[in-house]
Amino acid sequence: MNSYILDTTIIEPLSKGKPKQAIILCHGYGGDGKDISLLAINWQRFLPDAIFLCPNGPEICSVNPGGFQWFDLEIEKEEVILEKSLVAEKKLTLFLDQVLDNFQLEPKNLGLIGFSQGCMISIQVGLKNKKEINCVIGYSGKVINQKHLLENINSKPKFFLMHGDNDTIVPPTHLLEAKEYFAKCDIKIKTKLFKKCEHRIPIEGSSLGLEFLRKNLL
Repeated sequence: MNSYILDTTIIEPLSKGKPKQAIILCHGYGGDGKDISLLAINWQRFLPDAIFLCPNGPEICSVNPGGFQWFDLEIEKEEVILEKSLVAEKKLTLFLDQVLDNFQLEPKNLGLIGFSQGCMISIQVGLKNKKEINCVIGYSGKVINQKHLLENINSKPKFFLMHGDNDTIVPPTHLLEAKEYFAKCDIKIKTKLFKKCEHRIPIEGSSLGLEFLRKNLL
């Protein structure tokens, strides 16, 4: 049995063979791996050789002890949030390394998906990781700290960021800011803003994400 630094919900390849791709899904604030694994279950039959891994965030959530967090969002100070995100980033980066080692996969065979806080940490890990993974899909998130990231970009995976225009939890302006930021960093990015959509992944978002994964990983 492969062991990981984070507790993980795992969905094995439908093909029952050795995984050819690994897809990591990072849940939102107060959620867990089981929550976001529903996305993997929807995608599984279209990516039959992929293994899906949905880790729990490293900490119990401060506002919802039944769920997990990647880092504490209760603190308002930007520098404290950055500091805490760096701890989570280390753990998620190590987790990706464990996945690649366990299945003897190249970084180009790995996709990273995140929702909300999981999107924030995925953007940071995707850009700072010295191993260039294939792609990052982010739903309803933002760049945690633009200045820090700008000074620490090590790779440029393919990016697709999506957001609901009625999101009151993470305002959709963050999508526009990320778009500008990525352009400034000379990183290709695809974006989509969903009409009349709150803080969630709509059906269209799920199918666009799947399409992006298939195009890049298969």
